[in-house]
Amino acid sequence: MAIKNIWHSLAQNRGPFIHQIKTAFFLLLTLTFLLFAVAYASDFTLDTITFPQTWFTKIINETHHKNPFLVLMVPVAPHQVEARNAIRSTWGNESTVQGKAVMTLFLVGLTGGSDSEKAQQQLEEESRQHRDLLQSNFVDSYFNLTIKTMVIMDWLATRCPQANFSMKVDSDMYLNLENLVTLLLAPNTPRQNYITGMMMWDRPVIRDTNSKWYVSEELYPEPKYPTYLLGMGYVFSNDLPEKIVEASKEIKPFNIEDAYVGACVKHVGIAPSSPPDPSQFRAYLGQYNREDFLRVITTILGSPQQLIDIWKDVKRPT
Repeated sequence: MAIKNIWHSLAQNRGPFIHQIKTAFFLLLTLTFLLFAVAYASDFTLDTITFPQTWFTKIINETHHKNPFLVLMVPVAPHQVEARNAIRSTWGNESTVQGKAVMTLFLVGLTGGSDSEKAQQQLEEESRQHRDLLQSNFVDSYFNLTIKTMVIMDWLATRCPQANFSMKVDSDMYLNLENLVTLLLAPNTPRQNYITGMMMWDRPVIRDTNSKWYVSEELYPEPKYPTYLLGMGYVFSNDLPEKIVEASKEIKPFNIEDAYVGACVKHVGIAPSSPPDPSQFRAYLGQYNREDFLRVITTILGSPQQLIDIWKDVKRPT
């Protein structure tokens, strides 16, 4: 996977977050990831990690999704149990939409802190109960969101190539699956080389070292990012993950995950598609109006409880 070249380029950078990125990408690029939550964090070593080849088959057999039409991949911090449970009781509970099989999976990194062993045990119990957790051996932090996304892409490419479409969707999102599946089933929606969501054009690279979105010139020398989709939720044909992973061998990693995916997509030679109705991918809807939530595909919410409350109202009989 061109490990040597990427590791060499990483070693030359000195950004405030580069140590975390170096460590996690080294793990990613040496294929020591994609773990089902079956081991304590303290046990993760290159020698003891095992990869259960049949785990995804077990998942889809249990949920009767042998050929999922759409896979929803939710990156989430290990401690965000409330967010996961809110999704499980709302849009993540929808396994069939318009006759198409839909699957929701959560990706977490390593638990950290003084109580990491207890937190890992809790994750394992949650996994046994719900069978929807993937865990990878990188430190789960904001600066490693790019790593998290690339693990998602690699998992989709290697473990779930039979899906038609996939979506990376954040854990604080409302998702209207009826509208999303309608979009994906439309005759003019491409089945290959397709990625759509909330379009981000001509976005400048932040050079202010005090900003959480700071990216050094060493990591990304261009003054503007290529067109990309806002990371809150973007959907893509499932042929793209493999191409994005391949592109990542050539694109130096940086910590703005959605812009990094945009850079990989550009490298592949694919242009993101504006959705037929751009208003269906909204950052915020403002004051609650039921009709707005009936029209959108996705939007950011303020809390897991808000998702539950809005979902109940949207789904109530009229």
